Amino acid sequence: MKNILVTGGAGFIGSNFVELMVEKYDEKYNIIVYDKLTYAGNIHNLDNVKDKIIFVKGDICDFDFVKETLEKYEIDAVVHFAAESHVDNSIKNPFVFVKTNVIGTNTILEAAKETWEEGSENKFIHISTDEVYGSLKETGYFTEKSNIKPNSPYSASKASSDLIALSYSKTYNMNVIVTNCSNNYGPYQHHEKLIPHMISKALKNEKLPIYGKGLNIRDWLYVKDHCEAVDVILHNGKKGERYNIGGHNEKRNIDIVKLILERLGKKEDLIEYVTDRKGHDYRYAIDPSKLEKEFGWKPKTKFEDGIAETIDWYLKHQEYLE
Repeated sequence: MKNILVTGGAGFIGSNFVELMVEKYDEKYNIIVYDKLTYAGNIHNLDNVKDKIIFVKGDICDFDFVKETLEKYEIDAVVHFAAESHVDNSIKNPFVFVKTNVIGTNTILEAAKETWEEGSENKFIHISTDEVYGSLKETGYFTEKSNIKPNSPYSASKASSDLIALSYSKTYNMNVIVTNCSNNYGPYQHHEKLIPHMISKALKNEKLPIYGKGLNIRDWLYVKDHCEAVDVILHNGKKGERYNIGGHNEKRNIDIVKLILERLGKKEDLIEYVTDRKGHDYRYAIDPSKLEKEFGWKPKTKFEDGIAETIDWYLKHQEYLE
Protein backbone atom coordinates (compact mmCIF):
# COMPACT_ATOMS: atom_id res chain seq x y z
CA MET A 1 0.00 0.00 0.00
CA LYS A 2 1.01 3.56 -0.67
CA ASN A 3 -2.14 5.66 -1.14
CA ILE A 4 -4.97 5.28 1.37
CA LEU A 5 -8.38 6.90 0.98
CA VAL A 6 -10.19 7.57 4.27
CA THR A 7 -13.87 8.36 3.74
CA GLY A 8 -15.49 10.38 6.51
CA GLY A 9 -11.98 11.34 7.61
CA ALA A 10 -13.15 14.67 9.02
CA GLY A 11 -15.63 12.96 11.34
CA PHE A 12 -15.11 11.75 14.88
CA ILE A 13 -13.52 8.32 14.44
CA GLY A 14 -12.18 9.02 10.96
CA SER A 15 -10.15 12.04 12.05
CA ASN A 16 -8.66 10.14 14.97
CA PHE A 17 -7.68 7.39 12.53
CA VAL A 18 -6.09 9.90 10.14
CA GLU A 19 -4.05 11.35 13.02
CA LEU A 20 -2.87 7.87 13.99
CA MET A 21 -1.82 6.98 10.45
CA VAL A 22 0.07 10.23 9.94
CA GLU A 23 1.83 10.00 13.29
CA LYS A 24 2.67 6.31 12.99
CA TYR A 25 3.65 6.02 9.35
CA ASP A 26 4.70 9.59 8.53
CA GLU A 27 5.90 9.52 4.91
CA LYS A 28 5.24 5.82 4.27
CA TYR A 29 1.66 6.42 3.14
CA ASN A 30 -0.18 9.21 1.36
CA ILE A 31 -3.44 9.80 3.25
CA ILE A 32 -6.29 11.19 1.17
CA VAL A 33 -9.29 12.28 3.22
CA TYR A 34 -12.65 12.24 1.42
CA ASP A 35 -15.46 13.98 3.29
CA LYS A 36 -18.67 15.82 2.43
CA LEU A 37 -18.36 17.98 5.58
CA THR A 38 -21.94 17.56 6.72
CA TYR A 39 -22.86 18.79 10.21
CA ALA A 40 -20.92 15.89 11.77
CA GLY A 41 -17.77 16.47 9.71
CA ASN A 42 -15.41 19.19 10.90
CA ILE A 43 -12.40 20.23 8.84
CA HIS A 44 -10.77 21.53 12.04
CA ASN A 45 -10.59 17.94 13.31
CA LEU A 46 -7.69 17.63 10.87
CA ASP A 47 -5.81 20.77 11.93
CA ASN A 48 -3.00 18.76 13.55
CA VAL A 49 -2.25 16.93 10.30
CA LYS A 50 -3.55 19.28 7.60
CA ASP A 51 -0.10 19.80 6.07
CA LYS A 52 0.50 16.06 5.78
CA ILE A 53 -2.70 14.90 4.09
CA ILE A 54 -4.68 15.58 0.93
CA PHE A 55 -8.27 16.68 1.52
CA VAL A 56 -10.99 16.08 -1.05
CA LYS A 57 -14.50 17.42 -0.42
CA GLY A 58 -16.99 15.03 -1.95
CA ASP A 59 -20.18 13.02 -1.52
CA ILE A 60 -19.83 9.23 -1.27
CA CYS A 61 -23.01 8.93 -3.34
CA ASP A 62 -21.40 10.74 -6.29
CA PHE A 63 -20.18 7.75 -8.32
CA ASP A 64 -18.30 9.70 -10.99
CA PHE A 65 -16.42 11.84 -8.48
CA VAL A 66 -15.60 8.88 -6.24
CA LYS A 67 -14.22 6.95 -9.21
CA GLU A 68 -12.30 9.98 -10.42
CA THR A 69 -10.74 10.34 -6.96
CA LEU A 70 -9.76 6.66 -6.80
CA GLU A 71 -8.09 6.93 -10.20
CA LYS A 72 -6.45 10.33 -9.70
CA TYR A 73 -4.71 9.32 -6.48
CA GLU A 74 -4.12 5.69 -7.50
CA ILE A 75 -5.76 4.48 -4.29
CA ASP A 76 -4.47 1.17 -2.93
CA ALA A 77 -6.82 0.93 0.04
CA VAL A 78 -10.09 2.46 1.18
CA VAL A 79 -10.95 2.77 4.87
CA HIS A 80 -14.65 3.60 4.83
CA PHE A 81 -15.82 5.51 7.92
CA ALA A 82 -18.31 7.83 6.19
CA ALA A 83 -21.80 7.26 7.56
CA GLU A 84 -24.81 8.78 9.22
CA SER A 85 -24.60 7.45 12.77
CA HIS A 86 -27.02 9.09 15.22
CA VAL A 87 -29.87 6.75 16.11
CA ASP A 88 -32.27 9.54 17.09
CA ASN A 89 -31.79 11.19 13.70
CA SER A 90 -32.44 7.87 11.96
CA ILE A 91 -35.77 7.55 13.74
CA LYS A 92 -36.76 11.04 12.55
CA ASN A 93 -35.45 10.71 8.99
CA PRO A 94 -34.56 7.14 7.98
CA PHE A 95 -34.28 7.95 4.28
CA VAL A 96 -31.07 9.93 4.78
CA PHE A 97 -29.50 6.93 6.52
CA VAL A 98 -30.43 4.52 3.77
CA LYS A 99 -29.07 6.89 1.14
CA THR A 100 -25.74 7.58 2.84
CA ASN A 101 -25.05 4.26 4.53
CA VAL A 102 -26.44 1.84 1.94
CA ILE A 103 -26.31 3.66 -1.40
CA GLY A 104 -23.12 5.51 -0.45
CA THR A 105 -21.30 2.33 0.53
CA ASN A 106 -22.45 0.55 -2.62
CA THR A 107 -21.30 3.53 -4.70
CA ILE A 108 -17.76 3.41 -3.31
CA LEU A 109 -17.57 -0.36 -3.66
CA GLU A 110 -18.71 -0.21 -7.28
CA ALA A 111 -16.26 2.61 -8.07
CA ALA A 112 -13.45 0.57 -6.51
CA LYS A 113 -14.49 -2.53 -8.43
CA GLU A 114 -14.32 -0.64 -11.71
CA THR A 115 -10.99 0.97 -10.79
CA TRP A 116 -9.05 -1.97 -9.35
CA GLU A 117 -8.07 -5.13 -11.21
CA GLU A 118 -10.10 -8.19 -10.30
CA GLY A 119 -8.38 -10.24 -7.62
CA SER A 120 -5.94 -7.44 -6.74
CA GLU A 121 -4.52 -6.95 -3.26
CA ASN A 122 -6.20 -3.53 -2.99
CA LYS A 123 -8.12 -3.40 0.28
CA PHE A 124 -11.54 -2.10 1.29
CA ILE A 125 -12.09 -1.83 5.06
CA HIS A 126 -15.74 -1.18 5.88
CA ILE A 127 -16.23 0.31 9.36
CA SER A 128 -19.49 -0.68 11.06
CA THR A 129 -21.14 -1.03 14.45
CA ASP A 130 -22.14 -3.65 17.01
CA GLU A 131 -25.71 -2.38 16.69
CA VAL A 132 -26.22 -4.55 13.62
CA TYR A 133 -26.50 -7.54 15.97
CA GLY A 134 -29.52 -6.14 17.80
CA SER A 135 -29.96 -6.20 21.56
CA LEU A 136 -28.72 -8.47 24.35
CA LYS A 137 -30.19 -9.31 27.72
CA GLU A 138 -28.04 -9.34 30.88
CA THR A 139 -25.72 -12.10 29.67
CA GLY A 140 -23.96 -13.12 26.49
CA TYR A 141 -21.82 -11.35 23.91
CA PHE A 142 -21.90 -10.53 20.22
CA THR A 143 -19.48 -12.58 18.16
CA GLU A 144 -18.78 -12.43 14.45
CA LYS A 145 -21.21 -15.34 14.06
CA SER A 146 -24.10 -13.67 15.91
CA ASN A 147 -27.32 -13.21 13.97
CA ILE A 148 -27.82 -9.86 12.28
CA LYS A 149 -30.95 -8.41 13.97
CA PRO A 150 -30.91 -4.59 13.76
CA ASN A 151 -33.67 -2.69 15.54
CA SER A 152 -33.31 0.93 14.36
CA PRO A 153 -33.18 2.51 10.90
CA TYR A 154 -29.54 3.38 11.65
CA SER A 155 -28.48 -0.15 12.58
CA ALA A 156 -30.53 -1.61 9.72
CA SER A 157 -28.77 0.66 7.25
CA LYS A 158 -25.38 -0.35 8.64
CA ALA A 159 -26.31 -4.06 8.57
CA SER A 160 -27.32 -3.64 4.93
CA SER A 161 -24.05 -1.95 4.07
CA ASP A 162 -22.10 -4.71 5.84
CA LEU A 163 -23.79 -7.37 3.72
CA ILE A 164 -23.30 -5.42 0.52
CA ALA A 165 -19.61 -4.99 1.33
CA LEU A 166 -19.11 -8.69 2.04
CA SER A 167 -20.99 -9.61 -1.13
CA TYR A 168 -18.38 -7.74 -3.17
CA SER A 169 -15.73 -10.00 -1.65
CA LYS A 170 -17.57 -13.17 -2.68
CA THR A 171 -19.07 -12.08 -5.99
CA TYR A 172 -16.32 -9.85 -7.38
CA ASN A 173 -13.28 -11.31 -5.59
CA MET A 174 -12.52 -7.99 -3.91
CA ASN A 175 -10.38 -7.78 -0.76
CA VAL A 176 -13.16 -6.51 1.51
CA ILE A 177 -13.12 -6.68 5.31
CA VAL A 178 -15.87 -5.55 7.73
CA THR A 179 -15.30 -4.33 11.28
CA ASN A 180 -17.99 -3.95 13.95
CA CYS A 181 -17.09 -1.80 16.94
CA SER A 182 -18.73 -0.95 20.23
CA ASN A 183 -19.58 2.59 21.39
CA ASN A 184 -16.64 4.97 20.90
CA TYR A 185 -15.76 7.96 23.04
CA GLY A 186 -12.93 10.48 22.95
CA PRO A 187 -11.78 13.71 21.24
CA TYR A 188 -13.65 15.24 18.28
CA GLN A 189 -16.98 13.50 18.93
CA HIS A 190 -20.01 15.55 17.86
CA HIS A 191 -22.03 17.03 20.72
CA GLU A 192 -25.18 15.10 19.76
CA LYS A 193 -23.65 11.94 21.27
CA LEU A 194 -24.19 10.91 24.91
CA ILE A 195 -20.87 11.87 26.54
CA PRO A 196 -20.24 15.29 24.94
CA HIS A 197 -23.98 16.08 25.13
CA MET A 198 -24.04 15.47 28.87
CA ILE A 199 -20.83 17.43 29.41
CA SER A 200 -22.35 20.35 27.50
CA LYS A 201 -25.58 20.28 29.52
CA ALA A 202 -23.76 19.98 32.84
CA LEU A 203 -21.44 22.91 32.12
CA LYS A 204 -24.51 25.07 31.41
CA ASN A 205 -26.27 23.77 34.55
CA GLU A 206 -29.08 22.52 32.32
CA LYS A 207 -31.10 19.37 32.88
CA LEU A 208 -29.41 16.20 31.59
CA PRO A 209 -32.10 14.15 29.75
CA ILE A 210 -31.77 10.40 30.33
CA TYR A 211 -33.88 7.92 28.37
CA GLY A 212 -36.07 5.70 30.56
CA LYS A 213 -34.24 5.00 33.81
CA GLY A 214 -30.78 5.09 32.26
CA LEU A 215 -30.29 1.36 32.75
CA ASN A 216 -29.31 0.57 29.15
CA ILE A 217 -25.83 -0.92 28.89
CA ARG A 218 -23.14 -0.12 26.33
CA ASP A 219 -19.61 -1.44 25.82
CA TRP A 220 -17.37 1.64 25.65
CA LEU A 221 -14.21 1.76 23.54
CA TYR A 222 -11.72 4.64 23.58
CA VAL A 223 -11.51 5.95 20.03
CA LYS A 224 -7.72 5.72 19.81
CA ASP A 225 -7.86 2.02 20.73
CA HIS A 226 -10.44 1.51 17.99
CA CYS A 227 -8.19 3.24 15.47
CA GLU A 228 -5.25 1.04 16.41
CA ALA A 229 -7.43 -2.02 15.84
CA VAL A 230 -8.43 -0.75 12.39
CA ASP A 231 -4.74 -0.20 11.61
CA VAL A 232 -4.00 -3.81 12.57
CA ILE A 233 -6.87 -5.07 10.42
CA LEU A 234 -5.83 -2.88 7.48
CA HIS A 235 -2.42 -4.51 7.49
CA ASN A 236 -3.25 -8.05 8.60
CA GLY A 237 -6.97 -8.68 8.21
CA LYS A 238 -8.13 -11.55 6.03
CA LYS A 239 -10.22 -11.08 2.92
CA GLY A 240 -13.96 -11.51 3.36
CA GLU A 241 -13.76 -11.61 7.16
CA ARG A 242 -15.67 -9.72 9.85
CA TYR A 243 -13.87 -8.53 13.00
CA ASN A 244 -15.51 -7.33 16.22
CA ILE A 245 -13.75 -4.52 18.09
CA GLY A 246 -14.81 -4.10 21.72
CA GLY A 247 -13.62 -2.28 24.81
CA HIS A 248 -14.39 -4.69 27.69
CA ASN A 249 -16.06 -1.69 29.38
CA GLU A 250 -19.77 -2.28 29.95
CA LYS A 251 -21.45 0.67 31.64
CA ARG A 252 -25.02 1.71 32.23
CA ASN A 253 -25.93 5.07 30.73
CA ILE A 254 -26.89 6.47 34.13
CA ASP A 255 -23.49 5.54 35.57
CA ILE A 256 -21.73 7.37 32.72
CA VAL A 257 -23.79 10.49 33.43
CA LYS A 258 -23.17 10.36 37.17
CA LEU A 259 -19.44 9.97 36.56
CA ILE A 260 -19.45 13.06 34.31
CA LEU A 261 -21.33 15.09 36.92
CA GLU A 262 -18.93 14.00 39.65
CA ARG A 263 -15.86 14.96 37.65
CA LEU A 264 -17.37 18.34 36.77
CA GLY A 265 -18.38 18.99 40.39
CA LYS A 266 -22.08 19.09 39.55
CA LYS A 267 -25.02 17.69 41.55
CA GLU A 268 -27.06 14.71 40.42
CA ASP A 269 -30.28 16.71 40.69
CA LEU A 270 -29.48 17.94 37.17
CA ILE A 271 -30.51 14.48 35.91
CA GLU A 272 -33.94 14.37 34.28
CA TYR A 273 -35.51 11.08 33.17
CA VAL A 274 -37.43 11.37 29.89
CA THR A 275 -39.57 9.09 27.72
CA ASP A 276 -37.50 6.21 26.42
CA ARG A 277 -36.24 6.14 22.84
CA LYS A 278 -38.36 4.14 20.38
CA GLY A 279 -37.00 0.62 19.95
CA HIS A 280 -34.25 1.32 22.47
CA ASP A 281 -31.78 -1.62 22.57
CA TYR A 282 -31.11 -2.76 26.12
CA ARG A 283 -27.52 -3.99 26.03
CA TYR A 284 -24.59 -4.23 23.63
CA ALA A 285 -21.49 -6.26 24.49
CA ILE A 286 -18.71 -7.27 22.10
CA ASP A 287 -16.57 -10.39 22.19
CA PRO A 288 -13.35 -9.25 20.46
CA SER A 289 -11.47 -12.53 21.05
CA LYS A 290 -11.09 -13.26 17.32
CA LEU A 291 -9.12 -10.07 16.84
CA GLU A 292 -7.16 -10.65 20.04
CA LYS A 293 -6.24 -14.24 19.19
CA GLU A 294 -5.32 -13.66 15.56
CA PHE A 295 -3.39 -10.41 15.92
CA GLY A 296 -2.77 -9.81 19.63
CA TRP A 297 -4.80 -6.61 19.73
CA LYS A 298 -6.34 -5.51 23.00
CA PRO A 299 -7.67 -2.11 24.08
CA LYS A 300 -4.99 -0.26 26.05
CA THR A 301 -7.09 2.42 27.70
CA LYS A 302 -8.86 1.81 31.00
CA PHE A 303 -12.26 3.44 30.98
CA GLU A 304 -11.49 5.50 34.10
CA ASP A 305 -8.47 7.01 32.35
CA GLY A 306 -10.14 7.43 28.98
CA ILE A 307 -13.25 9.18 30.31
CA ALA A 308 -11.12 11.53 32.41
CA GLU A 309 -9.00 12.42 29.38
CA THR A 310 -12.14 12.89 27.29
CA ILE A 311 -13.84 15.23 29.78
CA ASP A 312 -10.64 17.25 30.17
CA TRP A 313 -10.32 17.49 26.36
CA TYR A 314 -13.83 18.92 26.03
CA LEU A 315 -13.16 21.41 28.82
CA LYS A 316 -10.23 22.68 26.75
CA HIS A 317 -12.20 22.58 23.47
CA GLN A 318 -15.66 23.78 24.43
CA GLU A 319 -16.34 24.89 20.87
CA TYR A 320 -17.11 21.20 20.23
CA LEU A 321 -19.99 21.40 22.69
CA GLU A 322 -21.94 24.05 20.78
